[in-house]
Amino acid sequence: MKAILMTATGSATTLSYQDIAEPKINTTTQVKVKLLAAGINPVDTKVRRHGVFYPIPLPTILGCDGAGVIVETGTDVKGFKLGDLVWFCNGGLGREQGNYAEYTVLDERWLSFSPSNFSPIEAAAAPLVLITAWGALFSKGQLQAGQTVLITAGAGGVGHVAIQLAKIKGARVIATVSSEKKAEFAKSLGADETIIYHPDGFAEQVKHLTAGKGADLTIDTVGPEVFKESIAATAHFGRLITLLDPGKIDLTEARLRNLLIGFELMLTPMLRDLEEARNEHTAILNQCKQWAEQGLLTVYVSQTLPLKEANIAHELIETGHTIGKIVLSINESN
Repeated sequence: MKAILMTATGSATTLSYQDIAEPKINTTTQVKVKLLAAGINPVDTKVRRHGVFYPIPLPTILGCDGAGVIVETGTDVKGFKLGDLVWFCNGGLGREQGNYAEYTVLDERWLSFSPSNFSPIEAAAAPLVLITAWGALFSKGQLQAGQTVLITAGAGGVGHVAIQLAKIKGARVIATVSSEKKAEFAKSLGADETIIYHPDGFAEQVKHLTAGKGADLTIDTVGPEVFKESIAATAHFGRLITLLDPGKIDLTEARLRNLLIGFELMLTPMLRDLEEARNEHTAILNQCKQWAEQGLLTVYVSQTLPLKEANIAHELIETGHTIGKIVLSINESN
């Protein structure tokens, strides 16, 4: 099969388009999936730059997100059959094979039927960001109807689905963005207000929009500088959830505000083999499938590239200016 191999750590030039053997089913509960698309996520580029999570030699195949059709099943597979269209987040971290390939094998527990109104491209774009946004908003953030949530980088991969999930919950959404174009995009997804980043920060604008209170919940999807600003944008006794390492910062104001600070790393269940938590991820995708089919949830794919151009996809996402998601299309021609 055709696949993209990460041959070394470093730049996108370490990604090599090669012919390798197809994976085989090894347990009775596994299925073999013919991949039709693979989502690109920032974690893919981080693994490429810094190395895999396991003491396993390269090469490896990256890509946590996949969508495709089942072409073979183990003898004890109960929930799926040949021809089923599925989406999932599995592999790509250095141990299990990722999804930059024509085929993959995984346990049926980690599969969900993809939304009937999503193309394979859309389905492959969604799992990791949906699970991440859900964890930040609901599992950690405990968002309730009527509360105000501040979502940073609202036009990004996680941000643009977080806006929609928050609106489904009945929350008021304020989203930060970097341009008027992205502001219009965030509003089209349901954001009630948008704030365009500027050198003086965004906390004062959030306070203005909330009558001086601040957001009940803030989701930081950007990193240290935005996390620091988010402290002042979050209401007293509020919650601040970050997807990244905030670095060494002064938490005095966070303590005075009595904030609950949390981390959301949706990779933890895969990295630590936490089966119950992985089952929750599958349940999240099952629920999101229903919302997608009800027209309440969509995923925006800004660019689709063939599998052999994975290096270009990595370069694009590393600019930090992507709206929505980038996806690799996988087919016989690639």
